[in-house]
Amino acid sequence: MPQRHAVVAGAGIGGLTAAVALHRRGWRVTLCERAPGPSAAGAGIVLAPNALRAFDTVGFDAGRAAGRAVPAAMGLRRQGGRWLSRSGTAALTARYGRPPLAVYRPALAAGLAAELPAGVIRYGAAVTGVDGPDGAPLVRTTAGDLRADVVLAADGIHSALRRRYFPDHPGLRYSGETAWRTVLPAAEIPAPLPATAETWGRGERFGIVPLGDGGAYLYATAVVPEGYRPADVRAELLRRYGTWHDPIPALIGRIDPAAVLQHDLYDLAAPLPRFHHGRIAWLGDAAHAMTPNLGQGGCQAVEDAVVLAHLLDAAAGSEAGIPAALAAYSAARCARTDAIRVRSRRAGRVAAQAHPLAVAARDLAVRVVPERARQRAMDDLFDGFTLPGVPVPA
Repeated sequence: MPQRHAVVAGAGIGGLTAAVALHRRGWRVTLCERAPGPSAAGAGIVLAPNALRAFDTVGFDAGRAAGRAVPAAMGLRRQGGRWLSRSGTAALTARYGRPPLAVYRPALAAGLAAELPAGVIRYGAAVTGVDGPDGAPLVRTTAGDLRADVVLAADGIHSALRRRYFPDHPGLRYSGETAWRTVLPAAEIPAPLPATAETWGRGERFGIVPLGDGGAYLYATAVVPEGYRPADVRAELLRRYGTWHDPIPALIGRIDPAAVLQHDLYDLAAPLPRFHHGRIAWLGDAAHAMTPNLGQGGCQAVEDAVVLAHLLDAAAGSEAGIPAALAAYSAARCARTDAIRVRSRRAGRVAAQAHPLAVAARDLAVRVVPERARQRAMDDLFDGFTLPGVPVPA
């Protein structure tokens, strides 16, 4: 039987994971990325236990490959430093078999790319369209045309392929918040950092995630009009967070403004009716863009990629199998990812409260919930990954 060929559009975490998973199952893969080369820019990502289990199923050790992984305990604080909740790595390990891992996103992408043979990734090759998606797709790219058995659209939150094949979908919804992200090198950390924590104010948040090399992934959010861009990033962050608890002001004082990424936060206004069309499948942000409030955007992209590769490989023995595999992928992934998208949206609304009474009620509610109950609430996220028809060990 001829070797099956998959064309993947987009070399983000989801696209790279799909390429690795299919390559390890014997597929020929071409990964098209519009950027001219791998980017060194980026921030951090926390890989929750569900994403780590998904990586396990394809034999990829994310912690080793990324090279900057560190267990990420979780906690919430108030502006003055008071802890609202804390979950240590021991408790998370006992419940889920492992704690979340904080990694440097470009290092994770480089680790995935290193698993692929030379020539698989084609930089500077944007996918512009797919002809004949119901038969043998002809993939149009800026670097030439490609024939494929299946096309995986991992082309991000602004997916051109999603817009083309779901023209009646309402598209993206602005969450009301913008986010700043950066990584501070170890040499710029003024003192040992506390455990991973997010601090809540009134319509503002600040997160500190220690990384394995002694540096830190920093992020902040604020409720602002869509498109708001301050002229002086450091001054803006100091104005908003400069009186918050240590070490937030000192960390802001040491950031490189040129290395700060700012993005308004969006999710899909409504779920897609399905994640496939003919021989095209969507994954990650292209399929179910969600806000980062649960830390599951990248994790769900990893799950998508692994489930999709599993189903495609199982169906590779028959010509009619690929469309059926993509339909099975939609059935396996649509409900889970949309439930997480909606839950993340609701979590963001709670965290972004600005009225003093609403903030007080929010913080009290977080404090009085026992840690065991908080952990149970995460079970469907952290323990929810499965391969269709295959039990996944803890």
